Amino acid sequence: MATRSLWRTRAKLAVAATALCTGGAAATVATSDDPAAALKLCTAVPLRLLRDSATAASIVFDYQYSLWGLPEGSNERAKIKHEVHLRSARKLQELCFRNGGIYIKLGQHIGQLEYLVPQEYVLTMRESMLNKCPVSSYDQVCEVFKKELGETPDKVFDEFDPKPIASASLAQVHIARTHDGQKVAVKVQHTHMTDTAAADQATVEFLVNTLHRLFPSFDYRWLVAEIRESLPKELDFLIEAKNSVKCLENFPKLSPHIADYVYAPEVHWSLSTSKLLTMEFMDGAYVNDVITIQKLGIQPSDVARLVSQTFAEMMFKHGFVHCDPHAANLLVRPLPSGKRRIFGKKKPQLILLDHGLYKELDFSTRFSYASLWRALVFSDANGIKEHSVKLGAGEDLYVLFAGILTMRPWNRVIDPAVDHLVIKGTDSDLSELQMYASQYFPQISELLRRLPRVILLMLKTNDCLRAVNNSLLHGSSLETFLIIGRVSSEAVVEAKMTQMKSLFSWIDIWFEEFLFEARLLALQIAFWLLRVRNALT
Repeated sequence: MATRSLWRTRAKLAVAATALCTGGAAATVATSDDPAAALKLCTAVPLRLLRDSATAASIVFDYQYSLWGLPEGSNERAKIKHEVHLRSARKLQELCFRNGGIYIKLGQHIGQLEYLVPQEYVLTMRESMLNKCPVSSYDQVCEVFKKELGETPDKVFDEFDPKPIASASLAQVHIARTHDGQKVAVKVQHTHMTDTAAADQATVEFLVNTLHRLFPSFDYRWLVAEIRESLPKELDFLIEAKNSVKCLENFPKLSPHIADYVYAPEVHWSLSTSKLLTMEFMDGAYVNDVITIQKLGIQPSDVARLVSQTFAEMMFKHGFVHCDPHAANLLVRPLPSGKRRIFGKKKPQLILLDHGLYKELDFSTRFSYASLWRALVFSDANGIKEHSVKLGAGEDLYVLFAGILTMRPWNRVIDPAVDHLVIKGTDSDLSELQMYASQYFPQISELLRRLPRVILLMLKTNDCLRAVNNSLLHGSSLETFLIIGRVSSEAVVEAKMTQMKSLFSWIDIWFEEFLFEARLLALQIAFWLLRVRNALT
């Protein structure tokens, strides 16, 4: 009841944060529909604001003091800067852990941005934020079970391991065995989320609005709107369960050629509620664990292709997209049928976990997004501009939008070379991208403000997939872009066929598809010739 009240009165949260900072906490509690919940909120928000402010001040001071007087470009400055980056990343990590909730999700996202933020931050966040987050005690787990199912875990299940196998920002996962002998994974929401979710939203909203007033170019108010919409859905595990079912049903219907290669755990509905989710236990390797994947007899390059194919199908054909595909949410196992490749390597099956964050793309958005990616793969400058503008980037920022999507400068985006979008993962690549991010920060902020929120979630999804691809291949792959080019082209043709009004329209569409197939074939041949040349040299 308290949670529902907090979400219904979300408009009061920003007022509560302001009131707290000006001594109005008592009035906020007194006028609240739920005084007990409001009191928890009023104690949580200022504490978080204090931590945020202290951490930010400490990081800023460390950079200014430690780098003061050191010549730009000197070895000494580079050494000290590395040390400051590392200290600051650890301070940020500690802040995320202490505040929990949304802060951990933000830390996870930083861990995917390896081409935009210093490596020290990426590695620190990636090592700790994906599945090693703070855990709830067993007593707290029992508290959730009693509220949701009326019994403790040892009564609900035949066996229940009190030690979680993984812990994330919103919940943790335990292994259990049902009374009929089935091994299951039980996702239990952290007890503090009822209180901290509302507090996190209020704190983030207050900080973002304050920063925008102080620095108008820093306009991330869209982030507040996205949190406001998505967080309540992520906190309802029954929505997550329905998402997993819908996702898996889409593949046989819309992408039957890879349906056997994609899987989601079966839900045990009778043992699931909005705060408890019981699923089939899945045994597999994390998608970024290359050594274990190889031990399973699977080629990492096959996994990279399957990940690219799976999410391209979701984005361009299904219009129902898993928007949190970081490494802890993707498992790999050998295909249960036992099928192997020509040279004996096992074929992989991708297992999708954590279905809490999904976005639906309407027909127009999906068509424009698929058309844009097709244009990017084929270096079609006019097509890139046309479809970027349709998606809201504007005629002045479409070049930047293309750069953010591909992580390539414009001259590379429109380069006709077959590998024009491939990121090598070299130090020069990293430094170039980080320089662009720093140089165009105001324009990036403006672009993010303009774009529809569903496209912003596609950018986040791209960041996650890019990080996964990099861990599997140590850089991006030309084959990944060939897959994107093929699936996006197929999606565009299928969309146009549904709008076909005459035989002449069908002939035009067929001819257009023929031309794109020819270009894809040319790219594929160039790709194989490139591989042969590299093998010989």
